[in-house]
This record gives sequence, structure tokens and C-alpha cells, in this order.
Amino acid sequence: MPVLGPETAPSPSAPPASTPGPAGPRPAVALVAALRENLARVFVGPAETVDRVLVALLAEGHLLVEDVPGVGKTTLAKALARSIACGFKRVQFTPDLLPSDVVGVSVWDQAARAFEFRPGPVFTNVLLADEVNRTSPRTQSCLLEAMSEPAVTVDGVPHALPRPFLVVATQNPFEFEGTYPLPESQLDRFLLRLRVGYPSAAQEREVLRAQALAHPLERLTPVVDAEDVLRLQAETRAVRVDDALVDWVVALAQRSRAHPAFAVGVSPRGALALRRAAQALALVRGRTYAVPDDVRDLVVPALAHRVLPAPGVAGSGEEALARLLEDVPVPV
Repeated sequence: MPVLGPETAPSPSAPPASTPGPAGPRPAVALVAALRENLARVFVGPAETVDRVLVALLAEGHLLVEDVPGVGKTTLAKALARSIACGFKRVQFTPDLLPSDVVGVSVWDQAARAFEFRPGPVFTNVLLADEVNRTSPRTQSCLLEAMSEPAVTVDGVPHALPRPFLVVATQNPFEFEGTYPLPESQLDRFLLRLRVGYPSAAQEREVLRAQALAHPLERLTPVVDAEDVLRLQAETRAVRVDDALVDWVVALAQRSRAHPAFAVGVSPRGALALRRAAQALALVRGRTYAVPDDVRDLVVPALAHRVLPAPGVAGSGEEALARLLEDVPVPV
């Protein structure tokens, strides 16, 4: 059976995050700064990791965090959920987990003489799919419709999911025992794939000191609400992307399909994901327009899980993408 975490709620003493005052709702830059600061109170690591988590949220995508156990994957996801006054559920993926444990099930109501749908934990705003590659492919695939629609269909009846909706999935490296590699079709549903990495000595010392008495997550309170997130997502869609940048993204995708380093290149969905992520990163960095650095900084996290290196080619997908960037000139 799944292990569900408690649903988060805003602190009783904290005012609503975006209550319009005399000056109206807070601007995007203030909302992003509040989220970044809140995450940094819990997650000790590179600032770019926090920014990329926010990119997934603002771009209406989903996030896959892959690394060895114990480096803060789950903590990072929980910190994001607790920073937003919205619904949050956690499912611990295990080999015996069934699709109905995630999406819900229809139960016969004897009194009404009809089937009643009981929603599963996927009906929330932020879903933490913990160790998603420890469950069977059948259960992994139950997230596909939810991540792309967002909706789920049970017994032929579609059920819309609440908005905003974000899946943060964590997974252990595939060489670990008891893991089922995610199929390419599901990997492609994730906007970004991140690796947390081990902390430096100074960062690890800070972690040990911060958790001496209690975990910092216990003191974390929401700084934005669901309406704030929806407004940030709308502003992300309005970020201007120059035609030269669009042409560069297209050139990268087209070149990857003919590049000798790739067996499978970047799909049109991957190119679209890169552009959307660049828009979000521009807003996270305080701009209403994207620049080449926004695209270049996200090529690996947005595309590495969507490509396959060619057989016999040395290096990983990340290294192949680095060679691709050298082959396609940056627009001026």
C-alpha cells in the first residue's frame, strides 16, 4: 500500500500569501524571491538546483530528481510543497503498488446502488512520487495521462486534476538493486531531470548543524498560494522569446537527429520543453525576455533524458549534448 504524507496547509498565523493590499498583488520578482529564499532555508546546495526546481513549477512541467539515497531529493520536493499554500501528497513507490493506489478506484455504494469514485493521492497540487523507479512499469505508466493532460480516466470516466499540478519524482540510479528503469515515453513527460550531488564539506557541516534539534522543514511556512503560482505560470507564457532563439532551438533539435553522437535525437516535444523552460528561467532571473544563456543553461537538464547516445560513442548523453552545442553556433 502507498505511504501517504499529510496534506499541507498554510500556517494559521500566516496571512494569505497574495492578499491584494493597496498596491495590489505582489509582482513576479517578489514571489520568485520568496520561493527561492524559502527553499534555501531547507535545501543546502547549488543555487542553480533551486532555480531549476522553480523553472519546472513556472513552466507547468514536471521534475525528475535522480541521485543516490540521502542527498536531499525528497527534502527538496517537500520544501517546495510546503512553500505553497496548496494540496500536497506523497506516495512511496514500492514493487507491490497498484495503479489504483495512485489514481483512485470505483467502489460499489450499496445504499445508492451505484459505483462511487474515490480519488487517489494524484488528486492534489504537488505530488511527490518518491523512488518512482522502485515500482513496476504498470504502476509507473498510470502517471502518464496525469502528467500530460492533466486528468485521469477511471472506468472510462475522465476526472480533471486540480491546478496547478506538479509531479516531483525521485529515483535511485538504475544500477541499484530493485529498480525498474522508466520507459522513454514516461521520461519524456518530465520537463527537467536534475541531479543533486554530494554537498561540499562546508555545506555538509551546515546540514549537520541545522538539524541538531529539529529538521528545518518543520519550521517552513507557505510564502505563496495556488493563485500566485497560476499567475506566475501565466507570466511565464508571456515571456518574449526572440525569433533568433527559436531558430537556435530548432537548429539544435534538427542537428541532433543527424549528429553521429546520437542514436535518438531531440524530439519536437523536447524542443518545445527547452523553449518553455528557457522562458521560466528568464522569469526566475528577473527578466520578461529570454536570452541565449537561458537556453544554454537548460540544454542538459531539459534534453539529456530525451536523447540516446549512439552505440560505440564514448561518453553520456550530457557529453553528447555538449558536443552538439559546439556544433551549432549561438545566435547573436
